[in-house]
Amino acid sequence: MKKFLLSALMLTTLNTASAQRFMRIWQGGESTRIALQDITYTDSGARISADGVTYQTSEVDSITIVKEVDVTFSGTTATVDLGNSTDITYEINGAHVTLTNTNTTEEMEVEVTGSSTNGSLTYVGSYKTKIHLNGVNLTSLQGAALDIQNGKRIDLILEDGTTNTLIDGTAGEQKACLYCKGHLEISGSGSLNVTGNARHAIATKEYFILKKSTGNITIAKAAGDAIHAGQYFQMNGGTLNISGTAGDGIQAEITDDPTEEMNGQVLIKGGSITMTVAADDTKGIKSDSLITISGGTFDITASGAGTKGISSGTDMIINEDDNTTQITIKATGSKYTDPVTKESSKCMGIRVVEDLTITAGTINISKTYSSSKGIKVGGTYYAKGGNVSADVDATATVK
Repeated sequence: MKKFLLSALMLTTLNTASAQRFMRIWQGGESTRIALQDITYTDSGARISADGVTYQTSEVDSITIVKEVDVTFSGTTATVDLGNSTDITYEINGAHVTLTNTNTTEEMEVEVTGSSTNGSLTYVGSYKTKIHLNGVNLTSLQGAALDIQNGKRIDLILEDGTTNTLIDGTAGEQKACLYCKGHLEISGSGSLNVTGNARHAIATKEYFILKKSTGNITIAKAAGDAIHAGQYFQMNGGTLNISGTAGDGIQAEITDDPTEEMNGQVLIKGGSITMTVAADDTKGIKSDSLITISGGTFDITASGAGTKGISSGTDMIINEDDNTTQITIKATGSKYTDPVTKESSKCMGIRVVEDLTITAGTINISKTYSSSKGIKVGGTYYAKGGNVSADVDATATVK
């Protein structure tokens, strides 16, 4: 059956190569996108070769043709190539593009390239979608640079070897420079630079995941939070560089439905975070619920008055799983006094509202002022392992 399907696929790719330029080879739930012109078939279709990789068709779960739309920005204009897609309509106003997808059964892929100093892309749909950033440089003067109005899973792929830049204007009602109404998952080894001039730099209504393959993401300015996740934030890999925020570095808030999966949590399993939080009374990493750190390298400077390097709304767990955990926090800020309530708040390396459990990892926290705190725990500190170099203020300590 697979051989028959492959033969049919070979015929299809030859007949539609001008409109459909990629296919996906699926194995074990994961897929690889391959350009049709790079594919060769050997042994009467028993093997497929592309980009130096040979796939035995007997080990392939399925092969799908990619339905792709190309969006190209060029200065004050933009163009859209729908390929053979019949479920998408588009509008172009100068270099501001809106794609509307009515398909609810097939995954669409959108390739974005080019640059504009006054352009944006808005994607409207109701089915999971892959958006490839392939060397795009967008500055929007009227709203979000990339506005994904789709409540499903969105795979944002930073194409290998590319640098992608998104900047929004100071005016507008956008929630972020890069906004996703649904679940945003970022992958790909390219780079992404985001500037949020109006509010957040990156925001999602639901969860936000950085996959292991994620490259370098730099947020050098945000009028609000650098990253604001509406349900939970999870980092499996990649490199985050955050500075210049008026709000928090990373915030995960609880949604209106508190029963949703991992609601309000931060989970960090790997990767690297370098962050400076300089605005008064802000947090580097903040959750409304549990924070779990099981791997990764953290270099956080909390330099604003009353700032916290990491702040958990409930408990915090620090351990090591597949990756080592190395947390370095410099609490250099002074005490903050609210101008209205006159209440004061100390600068801290780590603040935990309830219990803190450390079983593994290396945690080094330094502070500048005597009024600052290394680690402040509202509940019990369970010191089960790891190497902790910080003063700990807890209601109780269990070793």
